[in-house]
Amino acid sequence: MRNENKKPIKAKDKIVAELPLACMDETAAVEFIEKQRWGNMPACPHCGSLNVTKMTDGNGGRNRRFLWRCHDCKEQYTVRIGTVFEDSRLPLRHWCYAFWAACAHKKGVSALQISRQCLITYKSALFLMHRVRYAMTEPNPKQQLKGVVEADETYVGGKPRRGIKDIQIDHRKHNRYVGRGTKKTPVLALVERGGNVRARIVPNVTAKTLGKIMPKEIHPSSRLMTDSFRVYRSIGKNFASHDTVNHEIGEYARGDVTSNTAESFFAILKRGIYGTFHAVSKKHLHRYIDEFSFRWNTRKITDGERITAVIKGADGKRLMYRQPINS
Repeated sequence: MRNENKKPIKAKDKIVAELPLACMDETAAVEFIEKQRWGNMPACPHCGSLNVTKMTDGNGGRNRRFLWRCHDCKEQYTVRIGTVFEDSRLPLRHWCYAFWAACAHKKGVSALQISRQCLITYKSALFLMHRVRYAMTEPNPKQQLKGVVEADETYVGGKPRRGIKDIQIDHRKHNRYVGRGTKKTPVLALVERGGNVRARIVPNVTAKTLGKIMPKEIHPSSRLMTDSFRVYRSIGKNFASHDTVNHEIGEYARGDVTSNTAESFFAILKRGIYGTFHAVSKKHLHRYIDEFSFRWNTRKITDGERITAVIKGADGKRLMYRQPINS
């Protein structure tokens, strides 16, 4: 008997359908990256010319190094040039798997998992994932957040040790050290309701610091929503209106006034850090925040479209293991 309540099966993502082969075969991986980066118009990364050809091995197959040649500037190049994977000695099939895993897993994938799946060292896998996260970074967003914008802050890091001065004790949580006043790293999130998130590490959560950031990221005509933290009072005057909810008395929503969307972003971020990565250093925390922000901002598109966006985002970016010493 046919089940009328069964949900229709979605058509298989064409981009994702190509990935299993790209993760196993180097030629397929190179052609997959070329297709996602250039489409049907491969361009020279040196001069931008479209007058280019593939170099062959003499028998009609691809050159062993997968080289292209530009007939205008006479340079040879590969799909790696001008991207985060330039000069990487890892095969591109490992990069394809890393892009796929980072885009498909809602709470991220650890470097240890990449190390086990690709049979590479943890050191290589960690640097690989940091470069994938860098490709997910949106350098300088031009559009300000508009409409209803929620702002909230959270604190990320290990448990503070006893003996640290000026820590805040929350007696409702069995004397655990929480939030402001600890040695945890403060993170600010600005979320356009139904839209994008802008999240970043901040040195502190004072009115002076947040007062410089929020007016740049949020349009003056927006309706700002926050909790009752006092630093938002003066900042809220820069916008069309400012509504708050009082968490201290257990108020988390009053009509459409809530900061739960920002809290939802923090929930996904922390579940990823605690459940997938377990520990994240302050030095690299911003890369993980960029990764989770990218997945939040691309939540309405398919995994395949998200992978294409990351590969395109890798263009024009370099991340070196060590900064070169100037001669």
